[in-house]
Amino acid sequence: MSDGSDDAGSDGGGGGSDAPASGQLRPLRTDLTPIAEAVAAADADAFVAVGDRFDDDLRYLTRFAGPDRPYALVVVPDDDAAGRAVLCAPSLFREQAEREFVAGARDRGDGEDDGESNDGEGEFHDCVAREVQSERVGDHAGERAAAIVRDLLGDEKGDDDGDDDREDRTLLVPPSIPHDAAVYLERAGNALASTDAVPTARSRKTGAEIDRLRRVQRAAVAGMARAETVLAASEVVGRESDEGSDANRRPALRWEGTPLTTERLRRAVNATLAARGVRDAGDTAIGVGPSAADRHFVGDDPIRPGETVLIDVSPRGPDGYRGDLTRTFVVDGDGGWERRASLAVESAREVALDEVEPGVPAKTVHGEAAAELGAYGFDPNAGEGEAGFTHGTGHGVGVSLHESPSLSGGTELQPGHVVTVEPGVYDPDIGGVRLGDLVVVTEDGYEVLAESPLGIVPGARE
Repeated sequence: MSDGSDDAGSDGGGGGSDAPASGQLRPLRTDLTPIAEAVAAADADAFVAVGDRFDDDLRYLTRFAGPDRPYALVVVPDDDAAGRAVLCAPSLFREQAEREFVAGARDRGDGEDDGESNDGEGEFHDCVAREVQSERVGDHAGERAAAIVRDLLGDEKGDDDGDDDREDRTLLVPPSIPHDAAVYLERAGNALASTDAVPTARSRKTGAEIDRLRRVQRAAVAGMARAETVLAASEVVGRESDEGSDANRRPALRWEGTPLTTERLRRAVNATLAARGVRDAGDTAIGVGPSAADRHFVGDDPIRPGETVLIDVSPRGPDGYRGDLTRTFVVDGDGGWERRASLAVESAREVALDEVEPGVPAKTVHGEAAAELGAYGFDPNAGEGEAGFTHGTGHGVGVSLHESPSLSGGTELQPGHVVTVEPGVYDPDIGGVRLGDLVVVTEDGYEVLAESPLGIVPGARE
């Protein structure tokens, strides 16, 4: 197992370097061949996706960081090549679309081609020819997509008598296609069929994707180190403090002379993330005491000695890829519930990681973690709001924070899958303990993309 401590990326299986000697990242390109093949396998005519820059499927398919208004992608198989792909982008974004969607998918002809085909300068790496169209800018993106389908396929599927009730063509679409876009496509005489081709393609990461995931995860580790350092430097004050309004709970820690709260700690973490060139994306969650049992707490509570401080850092990098790191700390604990929970979760993390390798059903990882927590006396099948293990052991991470594969499902792990391993136990009356790491499945096991120290007692890490 590697900790990814060097600056180079890895190949699709997580081992070795995928970065040029200059240290620059390799091109981030999407292979559209599986999409074209899915169309052919379904005996359909085209694939259509409609969304904006916040649609992770479309961002993955096009590598186009486009506008916040809808645009569309159409992919059709081609007898002479793997297929054709047309991105209909707003005219103001045409130059960017040409650069990111078209030029970004061409081989450079220099031998550094992410392990894929290199047929020479100007060739598309996946043999799917790409183009950008920016006509009909006033039309809805679904209407423009329907026009592109008609232009690419011609009239061989039926007459062109303007009858909107025709269903001459079948289009594969993501399940999340906007309703209004679906209506425009159907009115143009197309039958729609949902496909899982995109999440399937997204689930196995290329070397270039893994490199970006590793880099944003390193930023998450730096953010966690900042949080741990702040906690370690905080002062425990006695009950004579005027902050102790709750007789059953100790006064808040003090950091830099004022009470430490979850919001102050979150801001310290997010400042570190920003300095590392990533965004918190609104997903830095910090819970303390009972609020730590809320797995995604983003409120503002005082951080008190003896209570669990559960920190989940999930930033987004410049290319859209996400990190995901969770640690739990206690300042001046008494070694009670939180210590037993910490030992149980650390053990569950280890047995879960031991199961991560190609060919293992993902649900096996969850099963082993749950069994280990059960052995420590925690309910491995607790429901939401109950005491015990209340969620799955992990999930895929890529351009979305949650994507395929789920570690609670039956998918077999394969090289290139990037997943969180994050067992945890919770008690709504006490708090929560969770440990989460991001790992890539390799040819012979796994690699933790960026190591972060374990241990419930915070230490100075900066």
